[in-house]
Amino acid sequence: MGRAAEILGVTPGFLRSLDASGLFVPQRSAGGHRRYSRYQLRLAQRARDLADQGTALDAACRIIILEDQLTEAQRINTQLQRRIDTDAERD
Repeated sequence: MGRAAEILGVTPGFLRSLDASGLFVPQRSAGGHRRYSRYQLRLAQRARDLADQGTALDAACRIIILEDQLTEAQRINTQLQRRIDTDAERD
């Protein structure tokens, strides 16, 4: 956790608060230390950016979760549209 906090320029407490907010759940090493994926570090950086702009941390986490859900919905929509287009070409 200390190294991740150092990379992001935040305190370990900031990372613990992201964990507590449900933004992500880091993996644990055999010794119980938090281990963050690159994706989780990108989410933490986005949360820090929003917090630096004055957004409350809970709100920042909710924004990030909603952005993630929107991206996934758009990806699914694109897949479904391609399937519809492919089916229409066959007819």
